[in-house]
Amino acid sequence: MGTQVTSWDAAGADRAVAVLKAVADPSRYRLLWALSGQELPVSALAELLGAHVAATSQHLARLRAAGLVTSRREGTRIYYRAAGPQVRELMEGALLVANAVSGTAAAGDERGDPETSAQEQPVAVRAVPARRRPVPEH
Repeated sequence: MGTQVTSWDAAGADRAVAVLKAVADPSRYRLLWALSGQELPVSALAELLGAHVAATSQHLARLRAAGLVTSRREGTRIYYRAAGPQVRELMEGALLVANAVSGTAAAGDERGDPETSAQEQPVAVRAVPARRRPVPEH
């Protein structure tokens, strides 16, 4: 990828985390992937996601606030595009890391490598609503 960062910068780290938070949603990731290849109107992006235009616009607002997309108005339509080639590099980098992590885990399991045992593998966590405990009968 492009520029290398060689020193710690707290403000830079905060900006990087803000970017990662903006991308940390499957819909926003898909939007960025599509917009890194072409400029598209909100209606086409909503269709791509299978979502309402209003929900898509909210995702785009979050991406715009993070500086990842830019927009232009043409009549009543608003067109979006990635803010630059670094956005595509971010998407590709995330995919490479994800593939490397899942590939390493799978290869480690096949070899029975203790470094990648099931205990150390990331686990998907899902929020479960709290249940009421039954009241004991007297």
